[in-house]
Amino acid sequence: MKSKTANLFYFIPYSLWLFLFVVAPVALILYNSFLDINHHFTLANYTTFFKSGTYLMMTLNSLWYALLITLVTLLISYPTAYLLSHLKHKQLWLLLIILPTWINLLLKAYAFIGIFNQTGVANQFLSFIGVGPQQLLFTNFSFIFVATYIQIPFMIMPIFNAMEDLNQSYINASHDLGATNWQTFRRVIWPMTLPGVKAGVQTVFIPSLSLFMLTRLIGGNKVITLGTAIEEHFLITMNWGMGSTIGVVLIVAMVIIMVLTGDAKSRGGFQK
Repeated sequence: MKSKTANLFYFIPYSLWLFLFVVAPVALILYNSFLDINHHFTLANYTTFFKSGTYLMMTLNSLWYALLITLVTLLISYPTAYLLSHLKHKQLWLLLIILPTWINLLLKAYAFIGIFNQTGVANQFLSFIGVGPQQLLFTNFSFIFVATYIQIPFMIMPIFNAMEDLNQSYINASHDLGATNWQTFRRVIWPMTLPGVKAGVQTVFIPSLSLFMLTRLIGGNKVITLGTAIEEHFLITMNWGMGSTIGVVLIVAMVIIMVLTGDAKSRGGFQK
């Protein structure tokens, strides 16, 4: 009886947190998506979104940039996590990688503005090697570079944890059976660390869908995504209904990504 009471006691604050910060905001966004600018019920927001080539292009841009950021982040993070798992003071190195996440995103964005501008460190280096100053800021390159830098720790963490859980005896057995390093990676290491990769993809891809601060500060509004459109509707045009509609579309896209990359534990394993 006491155990049930204790469990109920712990369940109440969790339920309140879930309702106040997850269920209620999503329900509010869904409700507002059916209101026009005069707060009258309408389906016009969804009709406008799915019939507008502009919004569909923004959706494709958001998916494309999120995919590109996730791919670049994965290509950097996987070998980094593998290297970290074999270092002597791995926890210290991991802490150094996590430390930048403690810095405010706005501060990091302004730091990169200083690095990439015409008189910044990057252009000074290009001038030193004879290339000359280049337009680095307000480009697709700078946007992807900064977004990747910010997301890397969130990709490394789950992959590193999967590497730590990797049983070394399986790798030794693979080599003993005559497998090459590539065959061992493809048939043993990669399948067994795939749950960490999927968790990292979720952690990076989903926030990358709704980036808006970096698109303005680093991309110079040349990179237009759904996150940018939401910001404009809520803060400039004051059309909260349309902004909420785009938010609902983003939430649906995030749920789809979670379903596609979910159930990692049950699907992870050796490839036959």
